[in-house]
Amino acid sequence: MQVSFSKAAPPKSGALAIPCFEDGAQPAAFDALDEAAQGALSRAIKAAAFKGKKDQTLDIVAPAGLENTRVLLVGAGARKELGPLEAEAVGAAAVARLLATRDRAAAFLLDGVETPKLAPEEFASRVALGAKLRAYRFDKYRTRVEKDKKPALTRLTVHTAAARAKTLFADYEKVAEGVFLTRDLVSEPPNVLYPESFAERCRELESLGVKVKILGEAQMAKLGMGALLGVGQGSVRESKLVAMEWMGGKKGDAPVAFVGKGVTFDTGGISLKPGPGMEDMKWDMGGAGAVTGAIAALAGRKAKANVVGVIGLVENMPDGNAQRPADIVTTMSGQTVEILNTDAEGRLVLADAVWWTQETYKPKTVIDLATLTGAIIISLAHEYAGLFTRDDDLAASLAKAGEAAGDRLWRMPLDKAHDEMLKSDIADMKNVGPKEGGSSSAAAFIGRFIKDGVAWAHLDIAGKAWTTKDLPTAPKGATGYGVRLLDQWVRENCEKQRRHAFAR
Repeated sequence: MQVSFSKAAPPKSGALAIPCFEDGAQPAAFDALDEAAQGALSRAIKAAAFKGKKDQTLDIVAPAGLENTRVLLVGAGARKELGPLEAEAVGAAAVARLLATRDRAAAFLLDGVETPKLAPEEFASRVALGAKLRAYRFDKYRTRVEKDKKPALTRLTVHTAAARAKTLFADYEKVAEGVFLTRDLVSEPPNVLYPESFAERCRELESLGVKVKILGEAQMAKLGMGALLGVGQGSVRESKLVAMEWMGGKKGDAPVAFVGKGVTFDTGGISLKPGPGMEDMKWDMGGAGAVTGAIAALAGRKAKANVVGVIGLVENMPDGNAQRPADIVTTMSGQTVEILNTDAEGRLVLADAVWWTQETYKPKTVIDLATLTGAIIISLAHEYAGLFTRDDDLAASLAKAGEAAGDRLWRMPLDKAHDEMLKSDIADMKNVGPKEGGSSSAAAFIGRFIKDGVAWAHLDIAGKAWTTKDLPTAPKGATGYGVRLLDQWVRENCEKQRRHAFAR
């Protein structure tokens, strides 16, 4: 869906959308339309008991006195509580309703809208962003879609006199494109998206100025990446390690590093998963997808920061050559790991990926993202991603960025006891601890591959990469979780005039 901005008078055709507040004082645009419709809008509000509450919509079809196909009133909630995310929800709610109509074009009337927390240009650009995010669809494999079920909406014009709204949205739209890239990657079937093809999708970011490096199995074997390669050895697909460099900051400054788990399909290997629900394991590369989308967003908006995204790409299959429980692998760091469960594979991929990242780029900060454990869903449901770190400053900065971006995090425990759960009788560590505290012991495993002096956080996004229901700004399916979080964190910690210590 194309989004544009206009200062012209509202169109007399197509659909019109107007935000309405709980306080009953509606925008000037509403009063003008209601007068033209001889009070039809006010009567509809009264008849429908429409209160302007959040997520409430009132669709008034072809009101008398107007040539427009419909006037859509969108509840914005309490005016004093309306912040950036609430404004996005207004745009998203409008588009969700309009996608179910046959209207090809719609206009959002925002002139005269004033809120205590948001300037008019910020309100308008956020409404547009929410609309853009909610309009996403993944239909590339649908060959038969009934005409009346295929969305007709292709254009949304935001009418506002706020001069900077268009400029702000241009920046936000690049982030939305990064979110869409992640959603596309996570949505792809595993016969289309596998390590080699994922790596080639990353190479396409070179058009944005990103430098892309791709390592194959021979190169990784030479580097001693026995943990990552062990996961993929049962697949006919060659494992890959991809580094995406965006150096938009001060030359010579060490980058911050985002590292993603990219298991393009996870059968569990020899420790085979149950058949029902295994199809969901196409999105076990959600961490790598988020890192790729974040780099695309940063490069797209020309972020003034040095950032590298590294993703380990493997397919975990139960071949005759697959890794076995009881195998011992040697990681790139030289540490050995006893494999007790081949379905605890993501941490093995990350072990070599984060070590290589530190060896190659010398980052001050490493943040890894992974759909790592089912245990995190038991703990946090699908409301938060788990945040694990021993660095209080990094924890605070990530939590703050998550709240601002709508990608919420909840800090989980990471203590010496969780590290001790990994003790092995015959190797430096085992790859899985007891059932209790599984998310924390998994984080502790990754922590063993973080060098002294490096600020590190692990984000377990297993409950957030995919949704089985529509969310305010994401339809059912891949959410793109993590892209906005990382982008916001870079904005607040790497691009502001006084940068935080872990971004230098």
